[in-house]
Amino acid sequence: MKTNRLYLTLLSTIFFLSSSAQFRKYSNEFLNIGAGARGLAMGSAQVASVNDGTAGYWNPAGLVGVDEHPQVNLMHAEYFAGIGKYDYLSVAFPTANKKSTLSITGLRFAVDDIMNTLFLVEPDGSINYNNIQAFSSADYAFIFSFAQKLKESENKNVQFGLNAKVIYRSVGKFAKAWGFGLDGGVQIFSNQWRFGISGRDITSTFNAWSFNFTDKEKQVLYLTNNEIPVKSTELTAPRVILGIAREFKIGQKSSLLAEANIDVTFDGQRNTLISANPVSADPKLGLELNVKNVFFLRGGINNFQRALSDGDTVNQKKVWIYQPSAGAGFRIGNVTIDYAFTNLANQSNPLFTHIFSLKLDLAGNKNKKN
Repeated sequence: MKTNRLYLTLLSTIFFLSSSAQFRKYSNEFLNIGAGARGLAMGSAQVASVNDGTAGYWNPAGLVGVDEHPQVNLMHAEYFAGIGKYDYLSVAFPTANKKSTLSITGLRFAVDDIMNTLFLVEPDGSINYNNIQAFSSADYAFIFSFAQKLKESENKNVQFGLNAKVIYRSVGKFAKAWGFGLDGGVQIFSNQWRFGISGRDITSTFNAWSFNFTDKEKQVLYLTNNEIPVKSTELTAPRVILGIAREFKIGQKSSLLAEANIDVTFDGQRNTLISANPVSADPKLGLELNVKNVFFLRGGINNFQRALSDGDTVNQKKVWIYQPSAGAGFRIGNVTIDYAFTNLANQSNPLFTHIFSLKLDLAGNKNKKN
């Protein structure tokens, strides 16, 4: 049964986490999905140019772009035919001196209504469907951000930001974890050039797991040759994202923004364009056409990987695949609606997701540049 396999996969994940504390590759990976359809449409290339409320996720230094009025950003996305649900909400508050900004961000990624078939089979061998209960596997993150302008002049701006993250993860009533970590970022604007650096999990984010099984559940796990997990801690290694962007003027009222990022990880060899041990790097490219600061067209490429060729029957030929994305945005007064169309698989077997996000400037200036 599919529900059995999904349930056993989740239990296997719990058991995997139960060993001694160490860096886990892809730990807290739900924090790397993205925030806002604008960034997702641009291939997640954001650390140099982001300057709205979503900067609390991409690069906290960009939050100083919210310097007039509070701003609200929200997004909902569903993955794999609605099995996985991802929600994002942020609120940014500029201070009275317009040189610093505070922000609160909430993230949730969950798979709901998972069938618990642990007691499907009775001791006498009969099947009792009344013993099936549903549970959720959910990951939550709460990010508290602060950004400050360090230098502001006609030709050059320098700003920095910090994040404090609180993470809560749960797998039904079986396992729960609390985690804490810090992020930091810097942006430098010089004429038409923009530079950014974002350090995530700079203090090595940790998750402390605890497990709760009844005696009856432990007995079933023991009889089915499953290990019963104990308390454990997993660590998320730091990563650094470097970015450079430039804005090109097109006529009097239009412009083209191009940005390139490189995501550098330190948790071992990954299947990325630059793959080594312990350092790997994944490039991200994004474009945004701005027409009169009202209409936006976007595109991007990221997630370069080596994969087996679909046409190779002997599974020996490997090809490079990548994740393309595209999107658009439309601004009406203080409201901006963004859309992203992103590929979650590869170009030969596409699995696209439609993502919408909303940005609301509370009593904001209609003429302020995005």
